[in-house]
Amino acid sequence: MVRDAYFYAIPLLAASGLIAWLTNSAWAWPPVFLAAFFLWFFRDPERKIPNAPGTLVSPADGKVTLISQVANQGRTYTRISIFLNVFDVHVNRSPIAGVITSVRYQPGKFLNAMNMACSEQNEQNVVKVEGEGQIVVFKQIAGLLARRIVFNKKVGEAVERGERVGMIKFGSRVDVLMESSASVQVKIGDRVKGGSSVLAYLPVEPQLAAGAERAAQGVS
Repeated sequence: MVRDAYFYAIPLLAASGLIAWLTNSAWAWPPVFLAAFFLWFFRDPERKIPNAPGTLVSPADGKVTLISQVANQGRTYTRISIFLNVFDVHVNRSPIAGVITSVRYQPGKFLNAMNMACSEQNEQNVVKVEGEGQIVVFKQIAGLLARRIVFNKKVGEAVERGERVGMIKFGSRVDVLMESSASVQVKIGDRVKGGSSVLAYLPVEPQLAAGAERAAQGVS
């Protein structure tokens, strides 16, 4: 469970106790139910992380709402968009293993996360990870209800595939941009889980793949 759960739940439970003491105990139940919701919302389940070279896992739980090609600095990338509703786990994970080479916070609007314009106009955190000869960018995008984006890593830090890196509070969206040569493994409408669902397989240089396989087998 993310510790933020206690920041919300404890004051609500204290308020419930105070209300029960000062008034009719029936009025104390709404804060209790709300506290239970926050404890559930900030859950952080363990996930089994795939370890095959070139695997790109989902950085978030949610529903795949868009798969498209986008141009950036003269190159074409595949973009996969994942919508998180208020009932999804909101902990975010790194899609690949590598080093964080860029983190850019962009202030902006709070359009509905289902709106395509939110990818460029909403408040967001844009993270670039380089590893296995690939560059992957993922965006933590605030939605209509989300008002805080959390990212716990810094530029230069190494991350493992599926490692927890932050979260977006309440409804939101995550975009993942990868090389257009990636082999996409999901389709629009699929439900995915952060850290365990495979979004795509990225091309990996043969020597890197061989090294990863030897390491997995414990061969030097």
